[in-house]
Amino acid sequence: MILQINNLSFKYKSRPVIEGVSFSVTEGEILSILGRNGAGKTTLLKCINRILTPGQGSVTVKEQETAQMSGLELARIFGWVPQHAEMTMMKVFDLILLGRKPHFKWAPTTADYMKVEEVIALTGIEDIALRYADELSGGEFQQVQIARALAQDPTVILFDEPTSSLDIYNQHRLMRMIVSVISSSHRSAIMAMHDLNLSLRYSDSFLLLKDGEIWAAGGKEVITAENIRAVYGMEVRVEDIDGHLIVIPL
Repeated sequence: MILQINNLSFKYKSRPVIEGVSFSVTEGEILSILGRNGAGKTTLLKCINRILTPGQGSVTVKEQETAQMSGLELARIFGWVPQHAEMTMMKVFDLILLGRKPHFKWAPTTADYMKVEEVIALTGIEDIALRYADELSGGEFQQVQIARALAQDPTVILFDEPTSSLDIYNQHRLMRMIVSVISSSHRSAIMAMHDLNLSLRYSDSFLLLKDGEIWAAGGKEVITAENIRAVYGMEVRVEDIDGHLIVIPL
């Protein structure tokens, strides 16, 4: 077990946002958090890496609780890929190098530069490594954000809507890259997702949130018409097409 979440709760101005959330993630697993807007998906991710401080509960990584860890220690454990990141006039290589900051004191070493080159090759972005980040397309910039998170050498990577604003081609291209990176690097990933079918295609397990609480959790067996009706308030049909589950709105 890489990551264990126990009874995690968070309130905003006394209003509960997530309540009593518990789940675990194993090595190589990709977990999708699903639910309507406002269900608490992004808040849950931010409580896991302590961008937000939970009101109660614990986060344990490889049997070590994160509550007393410094920001530097947390940055070595969690990679963070936000939904919207501000583009910068830095070159892609230098932007990815920033991901190494948790690992060096005053200046990057040869090993840090080698790590950047390694993740650039792993994510297949050699052709844009010397371009300026603000010249990139949305899909290219998302790849750079993932490479930067990988450069941190984290145990778990947290993605907040990684395919938002991308066309269908770049959605699948990016998701295939995430699957390849996670499976080849023995890490784990947790993704807040809106697209049920994209999630079904590329995830191993699922957490359905409703009003900040877990409605259902498990493998593809929890993606049922009944659960989707309860969580999203809409009627759907779930079909198996060529070995892939597809959610079809009615």
